[in-house]
Amino acid sequence: MKLLPFLIASLMTGGTALAAESITTLAEKSQFQKTGRYDEVETLCRNFQKNYPKFVRCQEFGRSPEGRPLLAMLVTKTGALTPLAVKEKQIPVTLIQAGIHAGEIDGKDAGFLVLKELLAQNQGSDLLDRQVLLFVPVFNVDGHERFGKWNRPNQRGPEEMGWRTTAQNFNLNRDYIKADAPEMQAMLRLINLWDPLVSADLHVTDGAKFEHDISIQVEPVNAGDAELRRSGKALRDSVITELEKSGSLPQPFYMSFAEEDDPQSGFIDGVPGARFSNGYFLLRNRFGILVETHSWKEYATRVKITKNSIYAILNQVARHGNEWKKLAEQADMRAVNAAGNKLPVTYKTTENYKQINFRGYAYTRTMSEISGALMTRYDESKPQLWKVKLRDEVIPDAQIQLPAGGYLVPAAYAKPVLEKLRLHGIQFQSLSAPLSDVAVERFQTSQAKFASHSFESHQQLKLQGEWKTATANFGKASLFIPSAQPKSALVATLFEPASADALVNWGMFNNAFEQKEYMEAYVAEDVAREQLAADPELKKEFAQKLKSDPAFAKNPAARLEFFAKRHSSWDQNYQQYPVYKTSIIPK
Repeated sequence: MKLLPFLIASLMTGGTALAAESITTLAEKSQFQKTGRYDEVETLCRNFQKNYPKFVRCQEFGRSPEGRPLLAMLVTKTGALTPLAVKEKQIPVTLIQAGIHAGEIDGKDAGFLVLKELLAQNQGSDLLDRQVLLFVPVFNVDGHERFGKWNRPNQRGPEEMGWRTTAQNFNLNRDYIKADAPEMQAMLRLINLWDPLVSADLHVTDGAKFEHDISIQVEPVNAGDAELRRSGKALRDSVITELEKSGSLPQPFYMSFAEEDDPQSGFIDGVPGARFSNGYFLLRNRFGILVETHSWKEYATRVKITKNSIYAILNQVARHGNEWKKLAEQADMRAVNAAGNKLPVTYKTTENYKQINFRGYAYTRTMSEISGALMTRYDESKPQLWKVKLRDEVIPDAQIQLPAGGYLVPAAYAKPVLEKLRLHGIQFQSLSAPLSDVAVERFQTSQAKFASHSFESHQQLKLQGEWKTATANFGKASLFIPSAQPKSALVATLFEPASADALVNWGMFNNAFEQKEYMEAYVAEDVAREQLAADPELKKEFAQKLKSDPAFAKNPAARLEFFAKRHSSWDQNYQQYPVYKTSIIPK
């Protein structure tokens, strides 16, 4: 009789008893007290392919800085096991990505459970007939192996887990647009290869204690192509409805208080930047989903909820994927025709709000003798309904005008820009001959302010100014990036200074904003006197600035620079953003 469950397990997997055992995770074996190390991921990836060779491919798509393989599992019953076959058959691809923050590892174990059930045909057996599932069990593989207890002190289980950042200390969910990390560069190549229609990024949230167990955020909903927003909202709402039916308490916004540690401050929804996964895919006219389970739920509970969310996403793609794929292709065509049009590059949340009921716990807020600040303490034995504000009206903020032609990058700056364009799959051309006296718009910088500290290995830069008409020359091997392409919104995000995630704001062109040649103060004094003596209007302008600008009047260096800027020795390239807009399209 002891043999019967073993044989049943074998029959359900369609293989031998040994094969069934080989795709069982440590999480399952330990009743979800533990999670396996990365060598388990490598073994499971191989064994799934071995057990289901018609439906599964285990693929290495890159290497981590510490030399570990980045693995993706291609799973489908459509017969389309190559990018070419997927394209020819017009099959939607769903990317499920886990472990971008390797301490938040629910998605890895939940994903393997989903695959095990789908391939054994226990449930949802038709889901793989209508899509290609691309499953990345662990994105941050080196961080995963920085294994230890209390790597996530505000998270209940598993007993040990990985680390938030990579071996190079990059936070991969801040790297989508700048793509510094080798892991992200490999991921972008994978994305370009398979072009997923829907990409879900599986996380575990930080934050307060409350009853809600998961949030589902989707873009385009608040931003992006107007037609895709309708489908994005339908996708989000349908996933939330399915989760509610399974007993969860999902929310459509990130459950972090407007003011840290203060429940009564409520919540603010918004549009994620392009550095984040769900803010990146909308710029490609595809759907990005951020799944955040709640860290204070037990690991077994979180894995179950994550598993349910994966099923809900796959269900929606199976039902609507073909329709959404056509809509995405139509959005690509609208993007191609967007040259010369206005386009938002940032969004903001208004002060308008609605009152919502939020299921929290009774709490107290008292002064702490440790920190000297107000601290919130929750009583999980006393559920409590909070009435709080939710600000979720999102409107465009900074808007730019896409050039009728595109963007030009001088040859001197072409190489690093070219590398980013290739990573993002953006169309461009390298000029085969020089261009002279080209009508352009040049960004006239009124202020360039460097950040006071490093962030994600960059000293960020904030520019103020405006685009002005000018002419410029461009040598051979300069780059032209056309506006008329499917990823025109991504192009604008990369090159418009008004975009928070523009390459210039990430510090790619900092050298252009550093002054390298100076005029000694005693020389500037003589130059100033000569200029004042020769130009009465300048003398009047100087006097007026002294009177109207107290900070300028008190700054000796600024006063001397006022005159140095008007001297022939002044560096005309100083603070000139080396990217130009043009209405022409080079031949």
